[in-house]
This record gives sequence, C-alpha cells and structure tokens, in this order.
Amino acid sequence: MKALKIENLTKNYGKNQVLRNINLEIQQWDFFWLLGHNWAWKTTMIWIITDLVKKNTGKVEIFGTDIDLNFPLAKSYIWVVPQEFNFDIFMKVEDIVLSNAWFYGVDLNEARKRLDPLLEKLNLLDKKYSTSRMLSGGMKRRLMIARALIHQPKLLILDEPTAWVDVELRKSMWDFLIELNKQWTTILLTTHYLEEAEQLCNKIAIINKWEIIENTDKKTLLSKLKTQDIIVDLSQDLQKIPNWLEDLNPILIESNRLQLNYDMEKYSINEIVWLLDKLWLRVTNLSNSSNRLEQLFIKMTKDE
Repeated sequence: MKALKIENLTKNYGKNQVLRNINLEIQQWDFFWLLGHNWAWKTTMIWIITDLVKKNTGKVEIFGTDIDLNFPLAKSYIWVVPQEFNFDIFMKVEDIVLSNAWFYGVDLNEARKRLDPLLEKLNLLDKKYSTSRMLSGGMKRRLMIARALIHQPKLLILDEPTAWVDVELRKSMWDFLIELNKQWTTILLTTHYLEEAEQLCNKIAIINKWEIIENTDKKTLLSKLKTQDIIVDLSQDLQKIPNWLEDLNPILIESNRLQLNYDMEKYSINEIVWLLDKLWLRVTNLSNSSNRLEQLFIKMTKDE
C-alpha cells in the first residue's frame, strides 16, 4: 500500500512558481528521505500534505485517502514534527503529550500507558513534570517527537528533526527511529545530516529548482556515483607526489596525508593500497573525505 501519493502537484505564490509537477510515491513502511537545498520548498510541500498550505493543482493521497475529499481521515494517519517549536512553553511535558492524544481521540487511560515508555525511549522521563520552557533545545525537539507519536501515526513526517540535538542524543534518536520504522511506521525525513540519512533511509528523492530530479532507492542512486574521494594517511612523510599516482588525482593535504579521487569502475580500495605499497608507502588509515550522497547531490545540482 502507498503511504503517500502525490500527483502533478504545483504551487505558485503569485507569479512565482515554487513547486512544479511534483510526483512522489512513498510505500508503507519506507524510511524515505527528501533531499534538497534550503530554498527547495521542501517544507512547503510538507505543509501542502497536511493542508496548512493550499496547492494550486494536483492530488495528494495519504493511505489511499484524498486530502481534498476526506481530510479528517487522512490527517488521522499522519503527524508532522516541524522545524520550529510549536507548543505552550508554560505547559508541562506530560500535559503537552497527553493533550495531543486527546486531540486524536485516544482514551486517556491508554494514553497514560503509552506515555512513560515513550518518554523513556526519548530520554525525557525525568522531565515528565517539568514545564517545556525549562528544557534544552534538544529536549524540546525530542518532546515534539513524543507528542507526535502518542497517537501512533502510520506516517511520521520529520522536518529537520535533529536540529539543536547534540551528537550523543542524535544517535539515540536515530536508534529510536530505526526501531520505530521496524515496527511498521512509515517515515518521511528531511535533514542536512547526509551521512546519517545514508545509513537510515532506503528511498531517496532529490528536489531541485521546483522539481523532483531523482526518485529511487538508495542503492540505485549511489550506483550513479562513478568516483570516490578518500583520505589516505601514510606512515612516512612525502616531499612530493609520485608520478605513478597521477591517475588517482592526488592532493597532498599534509606531508603524510593524501586526498585521492579515483574512478570506482577502474580501481578498488585494495588495488589502491597495493599500488601505494609498491611505492613503499605504507597506509595507516583510510577514510572518506566526504559523504557519498553529498558528492552525488553536489554533482546532480551544481549546474542547476
């Protein structure tokens, strides 16, 4: 079943067209990533899905329900965690979450049963009776996710969910979302943390200049990347780059550190290490100089 289906969606602000013929399908149980520049109008598309912004043309269905024909039913399937905090800062954490359960018709006793396990998974249980204004930015972000999940939506939309969250808490949040997705919650994510999205998401759409320019699974998309950048640490210093490495487009970053850009159809990592070893250059460490999706995204949008 399709969790979300968008057909020929357009949005204009006066004469300014910001979304053009958007077609997108997200299958039930996907962990889907929507990638685009800050000015790519991703958030506008999300607000159209939730009927906070009116589209000019097109059709949006959520689990088979057209938002123009039965929005109350369609809305019951979803919740959006927006970029901005949008709760009463003087309310207690407990009340913020439970009030959302009430709004969606969840029995109060059932909501209370769900509350503590949910807060515990998001490291908020000890803040249950605190007012939200006393929380850090990362805690407020996790509170928004707890509020979103109390009615157990079938489609969770996360718009930059890890903003203001430190590295350790971000990892725990991702672990939680992975487990949530395994429990049959479909997730639509926008984020600037490309390395995390590469690990988490199984489907990716790229939106650029009002249009979706790519929509496929992660493996197929990454197969379009023909070159790879790596950083090579060596056990000894170099005075100059050996001529034999020219085919790898080497750059001497430090006296014992090289950046290489190689054709993945021509070389493997093992072959590169073997070549360096032939030059009596012993490799002590290898790492990617940038995230693979970042390289691909820049390549696909640089001329736009």
